Amino acid sequence: MTLLRLCVAALLTCLAALTAPAASAQTFEELVAKLPDGKFPERAAVVTQLGVLGDPRAVPVLEVLLEGNLHVLKANDRVVEVREVADDDVAYDALTGEEYGIVPRRGSTKIRVNNGLRRDIRAAIGTLTLRAPDPALRLAAAEAAFRAPNVDQLELLRTARDEESDEGVAEALDFAIAATVLEGDLPEAEQVAAIEVLREMGNQEALGVLTPLLQATNPTLAAAAADAVRAIEDNQRLWNMAQNVWFGLSLGSVLLLAAIGLAITFGVMGVINMAHGELVMIGAYTTFFVQEIIRSSFPGLFDWSLLIAAPLAFVIAGGVGVAIERGCVRFLYGRPLETLLATWGISLILQQTVRSIFGPNNREVGNPSWMSGAFEVGQMTITYNRLWILLFALAVFAILLFVLKKTPIGLQMRAVTQNRAMAANMGIRTGWVDAMTFGLGAGIAGLAGVALSQIDNVSPNLGQSYIVDSFMVVVFGGAGNIWGTLAGAFSLGIANKFLEPYAGAVLAKILVLVFIILFIQKRPRGLFAVKGRAVEN
Repeated sequence: MTLLRLCVAALLTCLAALTAPAASAQTFEELVAKLPDGKFPERAAVVTQLGVLGDPRAVPVLEVLLEGNLHVLKANDRVVEVREVADDDVAYDALTGEEYGIVPRRGSTKIRVNNGLRRDIRAAIGTLTLRAPDPALRLAAAEAAFRAPNVDQLELLRTARDEESDEGVAEALDFAIAATVLEGDLPEAEQVAAIEVLREMGNQEALGVLTPLLQATNPTLAAAAADAVRAIEDNQRLWNMAQNVWFGLSLGSVLLLAAIGLAITFGVMGVINMAHGELVMIGAYTTFFVQEIIRSSFPGLFDWSLLIAAPLAFVIAGGVGVAIERGCVRFLYGRPLETLLATWGISLILQQTVRSIFGPNNREVGNPSWMSGAFEVGQMTITYNRLWILLFALAVFAILLFVLKKTPIGLQMRAVTQNRAMAANMGIRTGWVDAMTFGLGAGIAGLAGVALSQIDNVSPNLGQSYIVDSFMVVVFGGAGNIWGTLAGAFSLGIANKFLEPYAGAVLAKILVLVFIILFIQKRPRGLFAVKGRAVEN
């Protein structure tokens, strides 16, 4: 008997060795072809084998099967996806995507699924995606499992978590496991632990999972959920406040760029330059022109387009500013109303000139790769273009401060501002200083146009959107004080963003304007007053 048992065992081993390669040799194509065969248990076995096979092509096939759109054609026994196209049923090969044309009535048989098979399909899809080599696919699968928790996938999720090496995916799996635990009738200790995990998650999605538990019949779970909800709401208020501060800093950087040039021409020189917005527009169109040349002749340099456009915009806008000062403004010093009207007329001329050259429509200015995309800081989203504009605005401010404090032209500008007659008696060419000062302010406006081209429409009306805000910043910060312009830009930007959620964008601007009017009644010289020619007059 012992010998007989040994012989039978050996025979079974040989048979297993012979049949195992045949089973493992089943390809993805062969398994898909077997989906219509047999009853639900047989189909479930095929679905499970597709999950174990690990071929990512099985995911779309199983999704179509889950939706009930997988058929087998009677003409050639091909497994196809049937889609409705213009009121007709059109068949597409499930393996290759080849179109077979319109399916005639009774020309195909639907591969039916039941609830048990649906659970197996979802498990197989989860197996395929949670074990995909690409971390992005695994992350998407974990997030999908969180959004649609299924207790049947709990063990699969835990197994995937044990095998996961990517920290981001592992954290997403922890959240998915917690949501799944709360979905099922599991021990109280596990559910309380899951609530704590979601409390650490702390976002709106976690709040959506925990809120229904406030009505739980189990008092322990209800109390734990209530504590977690309160903690998440407090956390969200803090992150919302931080997000508003970031939005305010972002808006403030834009206002700083638009206003810092005006702070020189208006604050230092006492000139109400209504063409300042058009100088910003010239900088934006310079960026557009540079990008057009690069696109057509040097496409490999596109990521350098802004670095090339910035100095050109400064020179071109500065040159236009010098021309405005020498050709018109120098004859109107001390006559603010005439200066306002003259520069307003110049602004209309510049707008029409740009319309004649580039047309009235918006022009496309692309974002270099290093200014595209965003990243997360906690529950805040920070876009790269806004971040770079903030850094650019601070860099322009620092360079301007250096020029005014540490260079001969800066010394001469400050001397002319404080006492024009004394500066002239000391040999300073005040007319030349006026031209260079106006040109410097205009050049900085051109740099602002380069930055604004990345976040706003480039059109002949671009500058009109910022001229009023620029004057508000300069007057609020203190005419002629560069530090006041910095403080005014960021203060108004942050105040505006905190008011918008409650008052709306338009009313928030009105409230800010009313605040500035009231503030100027108390402090006519702004936050940081400076003694200069405009004040003396």
